[in-house]
Amino acid sequence: MCQKHDHQQQAAFLAGPMTNEQVRGLYGEPSALDTFDCSHPIPSGSKQNFEYLKKRGVTHFKVPLSWAQLLPTGLPSQPQQAVVTCYQTLLRQLLEVGLQPLVVLHGSKYSDFLSIKIQYDCTAGQNLAEELKLMNHGEQNILGFDMVDLLGPAESIPKRDGRHLQTSLCSVTYCKTWSNFAAMTLTERDAFLNESFPDDFQWATSSESFKVEGGWLEGGKGETIWDRFGHDGLAFANQTADLACDSYHKVDYDVYLLRGLHVNTYQFSISWARIFPSGHRRSQSEKGPLYYDKLINALIESGIQPVVTLYHWDLPQTLQDYGGWTNASIVEAFKDYADFCFSRFGDRVKTWNTFSSPWVVSHAGYGTGEHPPGVKDYVVASYQATHNMLKSHAEAWHVYNDKYRKAQGGKVGIALNSDWAEPMDPSRPEDIEAADRYLQFMLGWFAHPIFVNGDYPPTLKTQIEQKINECPLSEPARLPVFTAEESQRISGTADFLGLNHYTSRLVNNSVGGCTPGPQGVGDFQAHVDPSWSSTASDWIYSTPWSLRRLLNYISTEYLNITKVPIHITGNGMPTEYSGETLNDISRIKYMKSYINEALKAIHLDGVNVQQFTVQSLMDGFEGPQGPSVWDTFTHKPDSTPANASGDVACDSYHRLEEDFYMLRALRVKSYRFSLSSRIFPDGRLTSLNQKGVDYYNRLIDGLIANNITPMVTLYHWDLPQALQNLSGWENVEMINIFNDFCDFCFSTFGDRVKFWMTFNQPHTIAWSGYGLGQMPPNVKNPGIAPYRVAHNLIKAHATAYHTYDDKYRKSQSGLVSIALNADWIEPKDVNVPREEVAADRALQFQLGWFAHSIFKNGDYPDAMKWQVGNKSELQGLSETRLPSFTEEEKSFIKGTADMFCVNHYTTKIVSHATVRLSPQSYEYDRDLSEEDEVDSPTTAISNQRAVAWGLRRLLNWIKEEYGDPEIYITENGVATDIKTTTDNTDRVFYDKTYVDEALKAHNLDGVKVKGYIATSLMDSFEWLNGYKVGFGLHHVDFTSLNRPRTPKRSAHYYYQVMKDNGFPLPDEEKMLYGQFPKTFNWSTASASYQIEGSWRAHGKGLSIWDEFAHTPLRVANSDNGDTACDSYNKIDEDVEVLKMLKVTHYRLSVSWPRVLPDGTNDHINEAGLNYYIRLLDALEAANIQPQVTLYHWDLPLALQKVGGWENETIVQRFRGYADVLFSRLGSRVKFWITLNEPYIVANLGYGYGTFAPGIVGKQYIAAHNLIKAHAEAWHLYNDKYRSTQGGVISITVNSDWVDPKNPYKQEDVDAAERYWQFFIGWFAHPIFNGDYPDLMKAIVKKRSIAAGLPESWLPEFTREEIKRIKGTHDYFGLNHYTTVLSYPVDMGNQQDYEGDRGTGTSHDRTWIESGSFWLKITPFGFRKLLKFIKDEYGNPPVYVTENGISERGEVNLNDIHRKHYYENYINQALKAHVLDGVDLRGYTAWLLMDNFEWAAGYTEWFGLFYVNRSDPTFPRVPKNSASRYAFIITCNGFPDPALGPHECLNPEPEGCLRLVSRATRLLNRMYALEPGGCLFCMLSPACASTALINKESVQYLKPQSL
Repeated sequence: MCQKHDHQQQAAFLAGPMTNEQVRGLYGEPSALDTFDCSHPIPSGSKQNFEYLKKRGVTHFKVPLSWAQLLPTGLPSQPQQAVVTCYQTLLRQLLEVGLQPLVVLHGSKYSDFLSIKIQYDCTAGQNLAEELKLMNHGEQNILGFDMVDLLGPAESIPKRDGRHLQTSLCSVTYCKTWSNFAAMTLTERDAFLNESFPDDFQWATSSESFKVEGGWLEGGKGETIWDRFGHDGLAFANQTADLACDSYHKVDYDVYLLRGLHVNTYQFSISWARIFPSGHRRSQSEKGPLYYDKLINALIESGIQPVVTLYHWDLPQTLQDYGGWTNASIVEAFKDYADFCFSRFGDRVKTWNTFSSPWVVSHAGYGTGEHPPGVKDYVVASYQATHNMLKSHAEAWHVYNDKYRKAQGGKVGIALNSDWAEPMDPSRPEDIEAADRYLQFMLGWFAHPIFVNGDYPPTLKTQIEQKINECPLSEPARLPVFTAEESQRISGTADFLGLNHYTSRLVNNSVGGCTPGPQGVGDFQAHVDPSWSSTASDWIYSTPWSLRRLLNYISTEYLNITKVPIHITGNGMPTEYSGETLNDISRIKYMKSYINEALKAIHLDGVNVQQFTVQSLMDGFEGPQGPSVWDTFTHKPDSTPANASGDVACDSYHRLEEDFYMLRALRVKSYRFSLSSRIFPDGRLTSLNQKGVDYYNRLIDGLIANNITPMVTLYHWDLPQALQNLSGWENVEMINIFNDFCDFCFSTFGDRVKFWMTFNQPHTIAWSGYGLGQMPPNVKNPGIAPYRVAHNLIKAHATAYHTYDDKYRKSQSGLVSIALNADWIEPKDVNVPREEVAADRALQFQLGWFAHSIFKNGDYPDAMKWQVGNKSELQGLSETRLPSFTEEEKSFIKGTADMFCVNHYTTKIVSHATVRLSPQSYEYDRDLSEEDEVDSPTTAISNQRAVAWGLRRLLNWIKEEYGDPEIYITENGVATDIKTTTDNTDRVFYDKTYVDEALKAHNLDGVKVKGYIATSLMDSFEWLNGYKVGFGLHHVDFTSLNRPRTPKRSAHYYYQVMKDNGFPLPDEEKMLYGQFPKTFNWSTASASYQIEGSWRAHGKGLSIWDEFAHTPLRVANSDNGDTACDSYNKIDEDVEVLKMLKVTHYRLSVSWPRVLPDGTNDHINEAGLNYYIRLLDALEAANIQPQVTLYHWDLPLALQKVGGWENETIVQRFRGYADVLFSRLGSRVKFWITLNEPYIVANLGYGYGTFAPGIVGKQYIAAHNLIKAHAEAWHLYNDKYRSTQGGVISITVNSDWVDPKNPYKQEDVDAAERYWQFFIGWFAHPIFNGDYPDLMKAIVKKRSIAAGLPESWLPEFTREEIKRIKGTHDYFGLNHYTTVLSYPVDMGNQQDYEGDRGTGTSHDRTWIESGSFWLKITPFGFRKLLKFIKDEYGNPPVYVTENGISERGEVNLNDIHRKHYYENYINQALKAHVLDGVDLRGYTAWLLMDNFEWAAGYTEWFGLFYVNRSDPTFPRVPKNSASRYAFIITCNGFPDPALGPHECLNPEPEGCLRLVSRATRLLNRMYALEPGGCLFCMLSPACASTALINKESVQYLKPQSL
């Protein structure tokens, strides 16, 4: 009623009665048979439901009394007391909540009365009282309507125009919500509200695991129903999400995007199958949770709160195989999964969605079958799935509530999807009712049980019951029933209501008949208005106004009882992939409109909305300027590659917000940019362009708003063409013209800019612009103009500096300097004095040309004045070509910089030279020759190699030369070619090495490095190179008008460097104190051919290595093993050095041809066998246990002549050889190794041919026979000798650790997997699992067939062979040395192992080198490899049978590399054992002494002992690493000093920091910790003083922050 009622009884709203199943609301009357009659107790929660009805506006409640139950005998004296008490309780509850009972004493088949809701629009302009009339009813006068008139024919009901009375039997909430908005005009509906959201409002974007993660088999992830669906070709265009957006490998990339967006919340889902591959806890994956840990931690580090959805449709396929959501057991499985997630991630995640859009799962997954699992059963399965999801949700909520809420303080809700439903014909009450049913069948199906009363909506239940009655022959729906306990457990299980909303539907009433599904059962049909804007999805139409209506509806319908907020957990629209993908104007309009409707709901309607989530983060499976000299130059044809110009460039003039996005994402503290002729188009104040000023104001203000300090360069080469027409910088007037420009900029921008650089690289302006003529203004006058221009530039700089100092510094407090460029100059021969002088002269001509006058004495360097003066005189000139400063000018120039700014890119090698006198040239004045540093990597710009070590030397030189100024590195970066877009891994290595050199200069050398600027923010117009190369951290697509920016890998890396403020030692590389088990085996090793010598002694037969080493060009320096270390004659000496090492074991190999000269058992060489017996006896006497290798590569030559390892008969030959050794030596040997590194035998010996026997292309067949030979030897020992000898036997395989070169790139990740399987898996898989790796078999077979072969060139094992090979191990023997980085290589049709593997390898430039090109010091990989073996092969006992490092060059007994190597590798082994649970039983240092290193001869040495081969006695001399290894053995690891003195600990020697010349080339100019305390750091003699630096002044291997 429109008029206020003073008496509340003037309007009555009736509900009831209660049914036997539930407490019904206002949704319809029950049948008489269903009325609650107190024959059993009142339903639980009845009072709460009465309270709900009261809040909904109900005033009365109907209570029919049951005569039969109250008076079963019919006598009033014999009431049934329990029934009386029941009714009394019911009536009392009603009165307590304020409802008046309407008691019906006795029912009839007729309705007691008809209750109709009447709605009237009070704005219609008519008085309601005039439409009411007085009706006589007996003695009563009633003001009202005649119902006969009111309920006239349907056609008499007026159309909706907002002014007429309407009737409907729909729910109170829907009718109220709809009617509140129905009268709005379109202008009122779509009016834009200019208000702000609450301060604590959460802005989010989102993703879903299956749609973005990819990595579908990574880390043991299980198959999901969506994987199966895609692989069965059921998705669009047979697409799959195997890779998707590759978010599994791109956490840093995704978080980078989020930082740029400025969102404070990120909603993502967890893949159940990535956590529990089978869906159950017993299948828990270790790597899956680590991925989500990484993502969550990265979000929190970036100030973004994670919101986690537990289930977004990707059910583990294993669970679906048992019925999925239709199987009641899934409730417990989901509960367990949720429990794990809460426990694992809940300390950081404070908002949880149990499900996202479960309606879609039920409807499309189990109803229509359009989605996985493709079940088409809308009669039973769809409803059962909903039933189980609701129970699963409730159980998860209770788990959190009971176990985690108190400690974690989070909240748990559910994200429900819902359209808004609008009646098709607002004038038809039945359409209004149908729209209400649409919402109840979609949203209410899930929301009503959770947010109202624990049960399905009455409308839904009534409709299904009605259909069942109408369709006795075909059941249209079977709705499960919740027990009272289940309803109670479900009701109220949400801390918020998550809403996914995208669109609307027009709904009309229809007769659905007996058709299953919501439209059939619900008797409605859904449509769209053709006027609604469409999207790329055929189901999403843009109807922003619907969101506000839906929010109001939800707030009233579901959140009156359960007072919780609404989170909009999904809203967005798709766009087509065709056409313009980045210029998504339609999405902007969509988002703007929908977000504003949410704002209206908050401000105008009081709806409690706390979060808005834009779906989704990324696509997933589913003004005037005057011409400058550069403008003129680039507009001339052929001036730049492809005639590129900067007319548009990156279009930053129009794309400031995109630039800010990148800077926010990087989280830089400063941004350097230059001002252009945009301000003074013709170079003078009179041409002031206000639009240019406005642009820079916007840029500066935007930077400051994002907490980024602007660093402004006043002149970066783009001289206004109008000034060049006046001779440019050759004209002395430029000094004052430039000062006017600077004065204006200081005045206009100086209140916000505190860091100024007058010029960028004046050397480039003077020499390239006015000398060589390569750059604008293209003046070619190399002998005169560069000096004249530089003179004016220096004075212009000084003038600008004084202007700031005199007029602005006091009020603005800024700094002013000049950015100078400098290469580091290295003398070609550091031992030749004039070469050092030439190097210094080169620096003075480049850097000193400008720095000397500004930072020293106001004048040019003496070396420069001397050279140019003498050259000028020799050229017959009366005065020097180098201008002179007056004393006043010197005084004016000196000290005109507040800091030293340097741009640095590369290093040059310089020699003294006498250069010609004609023509006159700055270049010739220097008297030197320059060349590249050829040992360093090239870049996309010729003559600009990446020479990181030069930066440190340059910084030290600046410190010494210019009085220790504060230094800012204002440019440093590397160019990549046009083909490189985002995967610029080489740039990562560049940044890593260069920034680290700056760090060393700061921390180790005391250089005052204050800042570092990476060049550049994004790819841009690169001067003479146009767009041919890119220096950017972000790739810019210059082929697109929109100039889209995409972060390169280097952007993510640079962000990490800035976040860490350097390179702090990672936790995983810090020392772990602890000890190995007391039974741990400490060993060192050797191999027969490498140490024994005596190659023809006492009946020994020839081996393949004897022949190979005596073949020209096979071994370095024509070395051989004829004598080697002469160990055949030095048993006592060898055992003595073993005792010095304190090892418990010694690994040795037996020479097959020394025991069996022809390789067969036909003749046993007793003399040879006796050598090993004597050696074993000597070891036993020294209490050292032997570890014997049967075969370490020295195959009898006689066997090779019949095919060697290509001939299958060798399998039995090897068995026979093993039999001899087991029988003759087995009583002394308890540890056997069948084969050492079969990979090397097969691949290098029979594949590449670089090792004996030098065969090419036969590695697969050789490997096949090696594996079978191993198995036969194992079975022989197991069957014949184990029981009596009690030893163990296995094989030793070698393996690198491999990381993808770009861990964010799936192709590199896949290449790493291939590397694994073709390396360690080639041999370990058959022995531990029974056959070659599936990946290897599939690839080789596919390529074999493609090459026209009938079968794979990888041999196949028979079933019997597989059975015999599998399990032939007692332990896992591992040889490991280094780590590689993998990337894909397409070998085309190359038919060999390398072609099959398709993987290339490289190294990180920062890894310390060794004496072998393939071996870099990478301790971290050792632990990872051990963990991999544990996970891949069932945690077998592991013995490390080789690990060590080589050297080459001059012998140095202080082998700091090796000490560093062993200390760090062994500590990683300790971590693998203690922290990772690897069953590590022993460690072997390779190797005992320097020996014959196969094809490298004696050029590389791995030994702990040096063997002086120039001495006939071959003495063994211990290196320092031997004592270090003995120390570790004695301590059995690394005792913690904090626990007090340990018996094995000795005081460490005093340390020092020594500066070593470049010629030494130790550590590839890196540094390493000598265990005794000495750190060797690489500097050139030019900056290396002879004084020792106190060790305490530096942190060893712990770089600190800049």
